[in-house]
Amino acid sequence: MISVSNLSLRYGKRTLFEDVNLKFTHGNCYGVIGANGAGKSTFLKILSGEVNQTSGSVAFTPGERMAVLKQNHYEFDEVSVLETVMIGHKELYAIMKEKDAIYMKEDFSEKDGERAGELENIFAEMDGWNMESNAATMLSNLGITEDNHYKLLKELDNTQKVRVLLAQALFGNPDILLLDEPTNDLDIETIAWLENFLADYQNIVLVVSHDRHFLDAVCTHIVDIDFAKMSIYTGNYTFWYESSQLALKQRSDQNKKTEDKVKELQEFIRRFSANASKSKQATSRKKALDKIDITEIKASSRKYPAIIFNNTGREAGDQILQVENLGKSGNDGILFDKITFMVNKGDKIAVLSQNSLATAAFYDVLTGRTPADKGEFKWGVTISTADIPNDNSEYFAGKDENLVDWLREYSGTDADEQFVRSFLGRMLFSGEEVLKNVKVLSGGEKMRCMFSRMMLQQANLLMFDEPTNHLDLESIEALNNGMKDFKGAILFTSRDHQLTETVANRIIEITPKGTIDKLMTYDEYINSADVAKLREEMYA
Repeated sequence: MISVSNLSLRYGKRTLFEDVNLKFTHGNCYGVIGANGAGKSTFLKILSGEVNQTSGSVAFTPGERMAVLKQNHYEFDEVSVLETVMIGHKELYAIMKEKDAIYMKEDFSEKDGERAGELENIFAEMDGWNMESNAATMLSNLGITEDNHYKLLKELDNTQKVRVLLAQALFGNPDILLLDEPTNDLDIETIAWLENFLADYQNIVLVVSHDRHFLDAVCTHIVDIDFAKMSIYTGNYTFWYESSQLALKQRSDQNKKTEDKVKELQEFIRRFSANASKSKQATSRKKALDKIDITEIKASSRKYPAIIFNNTGREAGDQILQVENLGKSGNDGILFDKITFMVNKGDKIAVLSQNSLATAAFYDVLTGRTPADKGEFKWGVTISTADIPNDNSEYFAGKDENLVDWLREYSGTDADEQFVRSFLGRMLFSGEEVLKNVKVLSGGEKMRCMFSRMMLQQANLLMFDEPTNHLDLESIEALNNGMKDFKGAILFTSRDHQLTETVANRIIEITPKGTIDKLMTYDEYINSADVAKLREEMYA
């Protein structure tokens, strides 16, 4: 168990937390959420001892082992992949190293023999003899093939390193597991494996993630950081989000009677409990939700940007986009080839690839930023496009101007300041914030500026390459809703499972051998045996 008592953290006049009192118990997974800068990652660092609180205390059940997902991708560069994982169980690894060091001694004494015997007993009791095979299995489950197990960590690329460090954190069944953005750089299959692993995990897990589908799949509780306080709510992220929105609606409805509000909340919980029975964690989730006290549910102070894509210009005709035999290669070989498809009215297409460089290059070709190596594409004469690339640095590099002047460049008219401010205001830039220099914007603020630019363009076809990068959960929710409500066509690539599942009505996967084109939802696509076989052939 973890017990947090009267915890406070202040940086000068700024207070992140004040008088926090929480308990975390075994068998539960806690998703830690809050606005950007609320202190989610900092709270995990306090629990791990990396950051000291201003006041208060954190206590753990004696003897329990904690594991933390490392954020430093270079810490173990000179260590083999397999050994990096085994280091995750510090006590067992230390016993193994001490034991091996004793046996390596040239002047092996009787005392050394006694110590070695003690260590052998402890090592066996802790299942040490299966240590290496268990580490290898963990690596394989996370997509690190056996031929990489004995390489130095520095020989792996960054996405592989992330998986090794995740294996290190999970290794040896720690009593307490702290995971900060564990799904970053993971593919669909690996995320699914991790979801199943954590759903069955019987110890304490605290996780920070912007992946709503992941939070829904693994969390039994949500820890919400709001008003410099922390509150624990039973249920997953979607339950927290929908209930907080309901509470906000009820708070604004002054005329509604108290008993009507109670009845509405009870019906909401009943409906959500019924849906929970269909999930992987059916029994535990439903039991937890059945115990919810409706007085727990409170309105959040979160502010959601208004991401609304309107096309007030020319309506799209029947000819939207025709792609014929398109191909592009990169430094490491073919990115995509023989890509052929036609975009139809109403299409919201998720563009997939096993290689993120392929999708980035695909959008660069369609937007004219780079030429294709072969093939061609043709836009319909009525089509106006707007896009948000994976890397938006070109839009801000070398700029020395405020947000209003930056956005005015994309207005297409001699727009007055109030008109431009209105688009920035939808993205939560208000008052003096719109006079901030674009040179000092954070990644999330730059993305919100890019959404302002896209809304201002009022195009009838939108393209997005990883648009949720750097966004907080509130902005992701707003973007998700804006993309669903848009009446035009969309081509987009996103690692956000929920956004892809709720927006896309068609899936196109671009591969080195051609196009996989299916009129189906994302979940149908990734669960289709026929698609799996086809994907295997295309990437072979």
